[in-house]
Amino acid sequence: MQEDKNMLSKDEISRYSKQIQLTEVGLNGQEKLHAAKVLVIGAGGLGCPALQYLAIAGIGTIGIVDFDLVDLSNLQRQILFNHNDIGKPKAIIASIKIKELNPHISVDIFNEKLNKNNASKIISGFDIILDCTDNFNTRYLINDTCVSLNKSFVYGGIYKFEGQLSVFNYTNRDGIKGPTYRCAFPEIENDETIINCTTTGVIGTLPGIIGTMQANEVIKLITGIGKVCSGKILMYNALDNSMIEIIMTRNEDKITKMLKLYGTQKA
Repeated sequence: MQEDKNMLSKDEISRYSKQIQLTEVGLNGQEKLHAAKVLVIGAGGLGCPALQYLAIAGIGTIGIVDFDLVDLSNLQRQILFNHNDIGKPKAIIASIKIKELNPHISVDIFNEKLNKNNASKIISGFDIILDCTDNFNTRYLINDTCVSLNKSFVYGGIYKFEGQLSVFNYTNRDGIKGPTYRCAFPEIENDETIINCTTTGVIGTLPGIIGTMQANEVIKLITGIGKVCSGKILMYNALDNSMIEIIMTRNEDKITKMLKLYGTQKA
């Protein structure tokens, strides 16, 4: 029996022993993971591997937002699902699967579409947000809500053979805030330019790579180890295994303009 909700049981200490053995993590770091609340928005190609690794890492509370149903075409890359799951809600099935991986975690299910009416209510209940979505409108909504609530979010994007990773709206140990998604991409794309794996295709291994990297950033954010992928977008090419970094800075003018617009929309 646990004496405190943030203390680990003997079973959990045994389960996470290899992670606890890392001096950079230790028991204190593992307890931080246990106390953390992480929200994954999108239980698809990126969300599935991210959810798996967050669960086995020992994140105490994981939220899943997704309103979609499992489709046959998802099985090529969405590794939490199998043929028997076709037609079932992704959020619910994903919750069952990660609880099977780690019964010590709690899972909050949001079997609904993230929108302007529910975004603040859902996101406010979590410490760190993962953007595992596949459309620009939701991505901008996540960004604007996280900036409004002063929360960091881990962005992942995939297109054909290329993946992107960044941590937006991150405040470092010195209190300096990093750039937001709108600092890199100020405006929502036109319908003609919107691209995703539904319309263009994607190699099945790519979301696994980027989704796992997103989970890794979450672990670093919670435990305070390593260097967070803030102030840059990391771009990975699956065809030649190359990585390049695009450096960016925070644009306060764009953020102020966004906050005024977002505040008006919420009202």
